[in-house]
Amino acid sequence: MRTDIFARLDREPEPPKIEIPRMSRTRLALFGGTSAFYAAIVVAVLASTWLVALDWKVMLFRPFEQWPQPHAFLDYFVVLGQRGPTAVMVAAWLGWRSWRQHTLRPLLALGAALLLLNVTVGAVKIGLGRLGPHYATEIGSAELFAGGDIFPSGHTANAVVTWGILAYLATTPRARRYLSALSAVVSLGVGLTTVYIGTHWLSDVLLGWAAGLLILLGLPWCEPVIARAEVWLLGLRDRWRARRAPEPPLPVAAGAPRPDPVPQRELVSQVESGAAAQEHAPRHAGARSGSASRTATHTPVAAPVRPHPGRSERSPVSPTGSRRPPHSRPLPGA
Repeated sequence: MRTDIFARLDREPEPPKIEIPRMSRTRLALFGGTSAFYAAIVVAVLASTWLVALDWKVMLFRPFEQWPQPHAFLDYFVVLGQRGPTAVMVAAWLGWRSWRQHTLRPLLALGAALLLLNVTVGAVKIGLGRLGPHYATEIGSAELFAGGDIFPSGHTANAVVTWGILAYLATTPRARRYLSALSAVVSLGVGLTTVYIGTHWLSDVLLGWAAGLLILLGLPWCEPVIARAEVWLLGLRDRWRARRAPEPPLPVAAGAPRPDPVPQRELVSQVESGAAAQEHAPRHAGARSGSASRTATHTPVAAPVRPHPGRSERSPVSPTGSRRPPHSRPLPGA
């Protein structure tokens, strides 16, 4: 057994027993409170309340002009909320987790979370059609139903879901606490960075945090579907492997001759013998017909028998005498 630090990178011999999160009372309470916060933000923007006025004050303050020093760094930091790069990074990590733990649940949970994110956040974006700060047309207006797609903030919601899924899939309480804190810092930083750069209103970021948190809190409801999808995919993989695997050899009893590994040999020999018989059959038939005709027309002449050079014409002699019977010659004059 390896005891060094790299031993944790080896594949586990069998799938570990992972505790799947359930929809507990605490989670239900958080889900309900977050849903109420989400609805309050939407109503406040629709009614153009003090929240919309705060949006304009922050935008006109222009934080990127007030504090230009971190601007270059934050241009790169905000990529941690962009869907493409973050999905690739997290999927690579969870793919390794799936290989190590003999399960597809990490990748399927990530896919389910991203699917819910695209459907829910995208529907609200298109439905409300809010314009961003750079495209605002009237000071103090909520800029709704104008063909935009800025509310809620996709960068913020994606940061919450993509990095929060690591904490959701953690296998120990300690890892879950650390990853939850790390994902909270990253998602908060990404949301505030979009406000600093001026690409989102403050209310966009608040709604993006709520939207991402709702998806993470509601993932236990998707666990039965994830489990069925994993069973189906693993069964599909096993059937594909069975089709590609060679057929096992037939069992042979002890002491019995082993079967020919190439059963075509017997068939080929039979074909060759049949072809040879067909090839020689007309020759023999022709020879018999020719000999019959010669017999009928010509008198056969016996060929002289030449004695074998190494064989004596003397009769064999045995200890009891010659085995050849004596010739009876007629007497002269008889």
